[in-house]
Amino acid sequence: MTEARPMRAAPAALWERDREVTAIEEAVDRLCADRSSSGGLLVFCGEAGLGKTALLAETRRIAELRGCTVWSARGGETLRSVPFNVVRQLLQPALVTLLPEEAREYLGDWYDIAGPALGIADPGGRRADPQGVCDGLVAAVRRLAGRDWPLVLLIDDAHWADEETLRWLAALAERLREIPVLVVVARRPGEISGDGARHLDTVAAAAGRPVSTLSALTPDATAGITRATVGAHADAPFCREVWAVTGGNPYETVELLAKVQDSELTPTEVSAGELRALNRSARGRGLVARLEGLGVDATRFAWAAAILGDAISVRLVAQLTTMDRDTAARCAALLRTARILTVPDPADPRADDGELEFVHPLIATAVYNSIPEGLRTAMHGIAAQVVTDSGLGAAAASRHLLQVHPDDDAELVDQLREAAREHLAVGAPDAARRCLERALEEPPRPEVHARVLYELGCATLLTAPATTIGHLQTALAMPGLDGDARVDAVFRLSQALLHNDQLEQAVRTVEAEAARHDAGPARLRLQAVQYMWEGVYAGEAATPGRSERLARLAGTCTGRDNSERALLILRAFDAMTHGENAVEVVELADQALVNGRLAPGLGWTDTEWGVELLMMLGSAYAYADRLDRAESLFAEALRAYTSAGWSGGHLALAHAFLGLAYRRQGRLKDAEEVLRESLRLAERVGRGLPLYWSATCGLVDTLLARGHVDEAWSIADRYGFAPPYPSTIVLPDIRSVRGRLLLAVGRTEDGVNELEAAEKAAAARGGHNPVLAPWTVDLARALAGDDPARAARLAVDARRQAERFGTDTAIGEAVRCAAALETGQRKVRLAQQAVAYLEASPCLYEHAAARVEYGIAARSAAELNRGLALARSCGADGLAEQALTARRTLETGSPLT
Repeated sequence: MTEARPMRAAPAALWERDREVTAIEEAVDRLCADRSSSGGLLVFCGEAGLGKTALLAETRRIAELRGCTVWSARGGETLRSVPFNVVRQLLQPALVTLLPEEAREYLGDWYDIAGPALGIADPGGRRADPQGVCDGLVAAVRRLAGRDWPLVLLIDDAHWADEETLRWLAALAERLREIPVLVVVARRPGEISGDGARHLDTVAAAAGRPVSTLSALTPDATAGITRATVGAHADAPFCREVWAVTGGNPYETVELLAKVQDSELTPTEVSAGELRALNRSARGRGLVARLEGLGVDATRFAWAAAILGDAISVRLVAQLTTMDRDTAARCAALLRTARILTVPDPADPRADDGELEFVHPLIATAVYNSIPEGLRTAMHGIAAQVVTDSGLGAAAASRHLLQVHPDDDAELVDQLREAAREHLAVGAPDAARRCLERALEEPPRPEVHARVLYELGCATLLTAPATTIGHLQTALAMPGLDGDARVDAVFRLSQALLHNDQLEQAVRTVEAEAARHDAGPARLRLQAVQYMWEGVYAGEAATPGRSERLARLAGTCTGRDNSERALLILRAFDAMTHGENAVEVVELADQALVNGRLAPGLGWTDTEWGVELLMMLGSAYAYADRLDRAESLFAEALRAYTSAGWSGGHLALAHAFLGLAYRRQGRLKDAEEVLRESLRLAERVGRGLPLYWSATCGLVDTLLARGHVDEAWSIADRYGFAPPYPSTIVLPDIRSVRGRLLLAVGRTEDGVNELEAAEKAAAARGGHNPVLAPWTVDLARALAGDDPARAARLAVDARRQAERFGTDTAIGEAVRCAAALETGQRKVRLAQQAVAYLEASPCLYEHAAARVEYGIAARSAAELNRGLALARSCGADGLAEQALTARRTLETGSPLT
């Protein structure tokens, strides 16, 4: 084995680390090569004491020699409950030096979103979207990397980083190809599970190379370090015993050799037997005994430092221990001499005058665990008070409050509730959940107990719907939740049930609560919510007569408040899905607006009603041929969510429905672009949700319209676009699109079966809109050869339904279908009629298809040219190729088919 011997002055932990140091040098060189260089990522993994921190220090040294800006941060075992702790350490120092207007200029639109999480801006009035905050933090790095290039970020003890930081780190790691920054991460194996472990796995995968797993030093390297430290006269048996005692752990080797020097032990075989006793004094109980030997005051100081965890200063420790300043300063000096505490590296921008830190996390852990449990709890309580008195807020104090034993303390419950509100405002719902769960243990006073459960349910609504259900059901069964708060709790409960795939129970819950109320705004809101959830259900068998009841109730509404407006929207959507007169659909939808705009309280980011209601409104416009209004609504959603930093499921849905509007208009390229973005966002939220199906279905439908059949099939296969389908409605109609896809790839029998399943689903809902669920026309075309009689009946039914609905698109598509089943002059006449209807329609793709079909039927080069121009303008490549082929065939005099 070759001994890797760096310079004698190099830290012990860098011995036998040539491979890692070379990787660091290469990564820094790549970063510095050009401002347009992509970023880099290195991950060092190893047990405690194997030299991860030393490698980060070496990275700093190498990077600074090359003129890099270096920022660093470290996770802490007792600080994992502090949201954004590590990312704040990393980025905040660079931002707090700027004036607020400068920081806003650098972060741009992300300032109000990421600023509160970084502690440089006050949070807004509503809870922040965690995914939006995460994206904002990634954007902050992008902006800062441009200002401070070449930029290197060092993260030590990442296994102890808070959940919010790990989420950001995983997102950043996946975007480093486009951000010129080098990120170097050090972590222990294991130590973490759940989402945190998954985020670290994402980071490791993004590194693009195997994680560098550090191993212990060899006997030769240990001997080299021993002789470099205590003298070249250290003999071989002594050096071998140093290795045997420490297991080749670099940190333990350094600490042991420091004890050898302190004790003036002769480094020979004769004294080698004393090494084990010396080593025990540097760890575990030995360390605790050594600490106690420094005296009661020094021990109390060390305990207080361990409670604080970070930002350890003589002033804060003096407050926590009630020592006078001189005594505290003397204790700090003793602990530094004993190599328990130290002053942070002055090169570290986080180091302020007077701050201290533990020499090694192993020491911090041993000291913290040595505090008697009762005393430790009491010290956390005092620390919480110190933090609160310092004006840092309830959220900053909450990590200490979480450690206090329950004691029926109403004030502590109030503090934890306030901390939860602060956490939600910066996009940390998991931290809010921990605070509220701890508040329940206190327990709260009877008059506020239900409120705490309600707040907890709201905090966990999107992250843990099953847990939310339990909290809200318990809250609703207790006294103390009345009026609007109770109605809102029932609505949140129904949302959680919906997200937990318990749609029928969601409907029954709202229905039962509505029955408890007399006529008035509360009851009307609950009735509207009931109809909303019934409206998104993919079947109607469980709620017979729903449409009639909804029509009667909406008939009494004039739009004077948001409950009435909601009912008008629901009635418009229901009428549209059932293919009732489109003019009436639009009139109902218009009644729900105020001067053509969404009413206050019904905006996209308002939470009283939920996003589903407005998606129904936009869909009613989209399928009633008012695509201008649909596009305006969905574009407004996109702007609102982007501005508010909501980049999770809400933004995914906004892209999906804007894609739907573009697809209906015939802007197929634009539709494909926004639908791919919707699918990307939906992937981050999680597969299987309705929004995921909407994105996938819309993209497959658009690709089929473009003629990109292979790509459509690939997307369907990759994203599981196949039964079983969700229990909620998906737009466009999921079975119709799947059936059309199967027909396009030549699986005719499967395609017919899928379209017949769409027929049954439509029948279960009491009729259908032939544009919303176009299974009729697709099935008629598919059956034309084998069962022309049935195909003809379907075409007639499609025409009847289309004329009932009354839009140019619906009638034009029905006539196109009828033309496809005919021959000769009747085919030509019907094709010409289809063109006339679809020319008046706002749906460009369908107009283009009708032109091409008419051109083929009438053997008209002029019509084919018009169809070709339209197909090209809307991005329908397959249709354009069909028109070109038909024109060439016509030019040769061959018969057109």
